Amino acid sequence: MKITAKTGLLLIDVQKAFDDPKWGPRNNLHAEANIGHLLSVWREKGLPVFHIRHLSRKIGSLFHPDADSCAFKPKAHPLKGEPIIEKYVNSAFIGTDLEERLRGDGIQSLVIAGLTTDHCVSTTTRMAGNLGFDSRLLSDATATFDREDLDGNRIPAAEVHRIHLASLHGEFTQVTDTRNLIAHL
Repeated sequence: MKITAKTGLLLIDVQKAFDDPKWGPRNNLHAEANIGHLLSVWREKGLPVFHIRHLSRKIGSLFHPDADSCAFKPKAHPLKGEPIIEKYVNSAFIGTDLEERLRGDGIQSLVIAGLTTDHCVSTTTRMAGNLGFDSRLLSDATATFDREDLDGNRIPAAEVHRIHLASLHGEFTQVTDTRNLIAHL
């Protein structure tokens, strides 16, 4: 993928809610630093950024709009004029105008980063591929948490992350890392 003025950066759910200890252990503790670095380079180049924010309708949820934890993390805080797409499901394309905005701006390629690898990042990446967008998913600018399988066994976050990236790579996106992507800017 050649990065051009028509390559959009999707930052998915980089929200304070994921700092809550209820999620348990996670991988890629440096993901937000990589997101912040990428975002700053992206802004310097004047490339389009789309901030995706997950919202919950459930009172008391960490993602409820009234919760402080629903806010963006400082390293990924939108600047005035940068679009914020609010979603209530895993995919940033369902129930939002994201696809129309991208197509309206002539954007055909995407760079995707955010939280969590196996939920909203994966779902949005799959849909982007199905909708015909050429995308790159940044392995070191996304992260997830330990999960439990159906037998109650703990699956470490690093393994969940690795398996989901492997499942997406070559089928829905090309997986790369922040350093390699920035080198092509």
